[in-house]
Amino acid sequence: MLRSFKKADKKAPALVDEAGYAQPFEYVIGWKSDSIQLGDHPGTQRGIGSDYRGTVNLVDYPDARRMDLRQTIRDPFEQVKVRQFNQDSTTPIYAVCDLSSSMQFRGHKRKLDTAMEVATAVANSAYHAGDLFGFIGYNQQVLEDYTLPLSRNLHQSKATIAMLHDYQHLRIGVEGVADMPNFLGQTRALVFWISDFHMPLSVIEKSLSAMSAHKVIPVVLWDDEEYKKLPKFGFGTMIDLETGRNRTLFFRSEVKAKFVDAFNARRLALEALFLRFDSPALFMHGDYRAELMTHYFEQAL
Repeated sequence: MLRSFKKADKKAPALVDEAGYAQPFEYVIGWKSDSIQLGDHPGTQRGIGSDYRGTVNLVDYPDARRMDLRQTIRDPFEQVKVRQFNQDSTTPIYAVCDLSSSMQFRGHKRKLDTAMEVATAVANSAYHAGDLFGFIGYNQQVLEDYTLPLSRNLHQSKATIAMLHDYQHLRIGVEGVADMPNFLGQTRALVFWISDFHMPLSVIEKSLSAMSAHKVIPVVLWDDEEYKKLPKFGFGTMIDLETGRNRTLFFRSEVKAKFVDAFNARRLALEALFLRFDSPALFMHGDYRAELMTHYFEQAL
C-alpha cells in the first residue's frame, strides 16, 4: 500500500508529562489475577480484599478478627468459623509497538509519535493502578534497545519510549512480530498492541493465536490523510515507506474513491478478525485522548 511521508518534528516530547500529554486512563481486567502481589484487581490468592471466598474453620485459618458468628452458631460440629476473602492483586500490562516503516507516515502528526503517547499513557495508567508494565518494540525483529521487562520503574519506561522520537528507519518490515509473543510472560497479561496494522491479515492472525493466553487490545492508528484527504484532482507522488519506491498518480474523484473504499474494506476485515479472538479493535484517528481509552473498557463491560 502506498503512503505519503513527511519528516517528523525535531522537538521531542518531554519525559515529564506536559498538561494533557499521555494522561492515564481507566482499564478493566476481566479475569482474576493469580499474582501474590497486592494490587487493584480481583485475585485468586487468599488475603485482604472484598471478594468473598467462603468460610473455613478457625484452626485452618487462625484469624479471629474475621469470625463469622452466624455460621459458627449454625455449625452442627460447633466449630468456630471465619470468613475468607481473596486479595486484590496486580496484573502484568504490556505496550507492544510496531516500529516498521509505515509508522513513519506523517499526516496530522507522525504515527509513531502517537504510538509513543499511547504507550506512555499505558505506562502511566499501569503505574497509577499499581501494576507492572513492560514494553516491546519490533520491526524486522524484536529490538532489545526498545524492549523493557515488567517493572514498576515508571521513569525508565518513559525514558525508553521517549527514545523513539529520533527513530526514523525506512524500508523496514514487520517480520519481528512473529517473535514478539515470546517476549510476553507466562502469566495472563493485558497487552496493548499499537500499530497501523498495514500487514497481511494472515500475519495478524498468527500473532493473535500466539498471544491467546493474554488479553490483547489492538490500538489501530490511522490518519485521514492516508486516504480521506487525498487530492481531488491533479498529480500527486506517493511513497511506499517499506520499499522507498515513488509512484506518481493522477488523482481524480474515482481514484480517491478507490482509496477510501479500500480502507473501509480493510477496516471491516480487521474488525472481523479481531472479534474472532475476542479482541475488539480500538481505531484511533488523530490525537490520543484518555477518555477514548476509558470508554473502550466501559463498552467492554
